[in-house]
Amino acid sequence: MANEQTEKLFSEILDRRILKKAVYSKAADKAVTKLVISPFRRADGSIMLSAESFCGDNKAIRKNLPCDPAELVRPALEGFRQVNIFTTAGDLELRRSKSGSVHISGKLAPDAGEAEVASHDEHKNYIIDPSRDAGFLRELGLADRSGRIHDKKQAKFRQINRFLEIIRDVESELPSDRPPVICDLCCGKSYLTFAVYYYFTALKKREVRMYGVDLKADVIEFCNEAAARQGFSQLKFVSGNINEYTPPEKPDMVISLHACDIATDIVLYNAVRWGAGVILSTPCCHHEMSKQLSQKNDSAPMRDGLSFILGCSMTKQKFCDAATDALRVKRLSSCGYDVSTLELIDPDETPKNLMIRAVLDPKKSAETCARELEEYRGICAGLGVAPYLDRLFKNEV
Repeated sequence: MANEQTEKLFSEILDRRILKKAVYSKAADKAVTKLVISPFRRADGSIMLSAESFCGDNKAIRKNLPCDPAELVRPALEGFRQVNIFTTAGDLELRRSKSGSVHISGKLAPDAGEAEVASHDEHKNYIIDPSRDAGFLRELGLADRSGRIHDKKQAKFRQINRFLEIIRDVESELPSDRPPVICDLCCGKSYLTFAVYYYFTALKKREVRMYGVDLKADVIEFCNEAAARQGFSQLKFVSGNINEYTPPEKPDMVISLHACDIATDIVLYNAVRWGAGVILSTPCCHHEMSKQLSQKNDSAPMRDGLSFILGCSMTKQKFCDAATDALRVKRLSSCGYDVSTLELIDPDETPKNLMIRAVLDPKKSAETCARELEEYRGICAGLGVAPYLDRLFKNEV
């Protein structure tokens, strides 16, 4: 009955397009303080729901959802006991008791107009404001003279801002008594490199020294010229192989966006051996494990139990993507880092959406690291794989 009553209410609200926002509180999961769901308009004119979860550690997680009553009903009946619903037809409060019964306070006016729905760009408060920070955005071809982000660059702009949100979460881990040193490996066209440098120097008013490294000499030449034109005096770009690169000074942070296949392993390996306090890496193009799992190995006990996954090319690749990154997390953890994975941006924007965030933990004991390394080796043996990252650490490549 509660399910039917709640679904009927939210169906009416969405059908009439009167929803401004719904705020969910009193969560069953104490790590989450509240959830806010509100509609927004995509570039193609369609309406979707934005769900923003606020966590007890002051972090926020955003997801885009279909404009479906079920997306509003589910948290009301499962995760939260109170929902305050704000509409153009009046405000409502939904309370769910411990027994599961639902009580709704308030009524919807029958003749209310539709709620105003913000566009995707208006809906989100970006760290970088194109109207204010247009200089380097124009320089890199992201924005026009007025600061408007080009339509084809909207996804890249959102990606950059999301990366800066993650930077903001970890910047307290950087040294405060001197300019931090940051390396961007496989920097490519360097949208991210410029944005991070701008974030610290222009928005945070903090001096940094930053280096971008990539193989493409013509791209590196352009980046150095663009940095000079923007007056970014402590931003330098180097053309070279990241496997052979030695930074001029010890980096405090190493970042990388979409380094392909084993290039991500080289990024992680270099960051660890340089002693970087923070590593932010978004992997791309996982192929190495798939090749190894295609080879016969009778001494890999986990293989038989995974035959239902490995027997289909699509599920096999998805498994390899997840397993590769999970093993990278485990290996970094065994090196003394506190490691987590984050969603970089809406999966609709790019399927390569996972961010590995590692922060060096000085309190992590050698015994804990040794135990994690043993567990890591056991998993690799069970799968019959030798990840490139581990081979780098053992100097086997």
